[in-house]
Amino acid sequence: MLTLESHLFNPVHENTYLVYNDKKEALIIDPGCYFPEERQQLKDRIEQLGLKPRLLVNTHCHLDHVFGNRFVHETWGLELHFHALEQKVFDFAPMAGTAWNLPFDQYEGPVHHLSEADPLLLGEDKLEILLTPGHSPGSISLYYPSGNWVIAGDVLFRESVGRTDLPGSDFNTLAQSIRTQLYTLPDDTQVHSGHGMPTTIGHEKEHNPFVKP
Repeated sequence: MLTLESHLFNPVHENTYLVYNDKKEALIIDPGCYFPEERQQLKDRIEQLGLKPRLLVNTHCHLDHVFGNRFVHETWGLELHFHALEQKVFDFAPMAGTAWNLPFDQYEGPVHHLSEADPLLLGEDKLEILLTPGHSPGSISLYYPSGNWVIAGDVLFRESVGRTDLPGSDFNTLAQSIRTQLYTLPDDTQVHSGHGMPTTIGHEKEHNPFVKP
């Protein structure tokens, strides 16, 4: 069984996720740690729990979700994974950082492209990869049926959705992703987003003002 916990990082208040199994093997998802003290916080927590990081994943590659990629790679030797359609966003991230006055050192290690056809494996546990573009071209959501939760990146928030005024974004595509990939999950599925508090699929189907079922 997988355990999930979140950490709030950087000036954009991004949720970084640690996911780990009973053997303490861990995924690090969207490390947004920007400041040195945030990176130390992540390191301290991983050491406190006795975790063995195995995989580094970006749900998408907007700057606030990739700030800590290089730190994770240099600290635990993990190589980066994200969807192939997200490559251009990843390549643009340093320029976006400069534009937002949030410069950072980009990850420069090997990149592995994920496919929605192949689940993420952590020991005997599987996370399904749902391709959910719209906020960005290759946004993915990570669904764990056994735990009844999904990490939705910046696709779906509590009573809101990801912004679609960025390069490569499109509202109609986002709405289609939410309706076909997320609203089809069980209503009691917990949604853990890239920003803000958790919600459920059922709550969003009833109360989200932007995308109706």
